[in-house]
Amino acid sequence: MHIAIAGNIGSGKTTLTRMLAKHYGWTPKYEVVDHNPYLEDYYKDIPRWSFNMEVFFLKERFKDLLQLHQDETTIVQDRSIYEGVYVFAANNHKTGNMTARDFNVYMGLFDAMTHILRYPDLMIYLKASVPHLVKNIQGRGRDYEQQMPLEYLENLNSLYEDFIYRKYKARVLVVDVDNLDYEHNKKDFAGIIDKIDACLFGLF
Repeated sequence: MHIAIAGNIGSGKTTLTRMLAKHYGWTPKYEVVDHNPYLEDYYKDIPRWSFNMEVFFLKERFKDLLQLHQDETTIVQDRSIYEGVYVFAANNHKTGNMTARDFNVYMGLFDAMTHILRYPDLMIYLKASVPHLVKNIQGRGRDYEQQMPLEYLENLNSLYEDFIYRKYKARVLVVDVDNLDYEHNKKDFAGIIDKIDACLFGLF
């Protein structure tokens, strides 16, 4: 089984991935962030490095999916290939940071990959407002994220809504995390577990 955790930067994907893996005994799969050779350059000069960074992420996510399909255990994955395409790459194109030529090449790569991809059994979307995202981003203190424009996060949130409710064709569980502290509040985490159990196992 394959569970994907989706959500904007700072929404709590990595934390929930870790906690679900521990709770259910699932195998966690984390996104490559700190080892992305383009990420720091990207935040310094987005138009110059957007295509390079998005292709790197696409390659890593596709490689992860090939491995997931061969794994007999249940995998819980921090961010999916689909939001990388329909949210982050789409945002770079929409805002003019990726040229139409580069975006067409990128989408051509993704379209070729979709012939052997299958959707996760469940995608859990962590819906968060921009103030909530900013608070979490500041709290984790990654230097390259601290100067991130609010407009950037707002654009991503808008694209996430379009992706989740209009473009994505498989099963989604939406969790509004603005008023939750599932890392420190057992009741909040238990509420998420109840919703996941209902989706996966029909338990209410």
